[in-house]
Amino acid sequence: MTNRVAIGLVFLVACASSRALAHHSFAAEFDASKAIRVTGTLAKVEWTNPHTYFYVDVKDDNGTVVRWACESGAPGALSRRGFKRSLLKLGDTLIVDGYRAKNGANLMDARRVTLPDGQILSGASAGDGGPQ
Repeated sequence: MTNRVAIGLVFLVACASSRALAHHSFAAEFDASKAIRVTGTLAKVEWTNPHTYFYVDVKDDNGTVVRWACESGAPGALSRRGFKRSLLKLGDTLIVDGYRAKNGANLMDARRVTLPDGQILSGASAGDGGPQ
């Protein structure tokens, strides 16, 4: 019986620590010296904790479509600032300002999102250590 309890506790601790590792500070993944702006079509939205991700299809200089992953704050934090999931409509053209991933992947920290109607929303994670 005590072995089962011990195994259960180890499992719970492992699950909790893996969740904590999934959340990171701005500086762990993004480069504050690499500001970037992308304009493209909203292709996908993942409104999940600890970060919301949305994906924008952007045409590069050669006309090739490149999908950018845009990381923003937690759904609850975004909603409290007026950034509601219902504002993101697949097929809409978005302008996203943020900072590129350190590893050079097509991933950015979405600090500011401009919707087709001109509304500007903050996508930043509060207190993440990133640029204001």
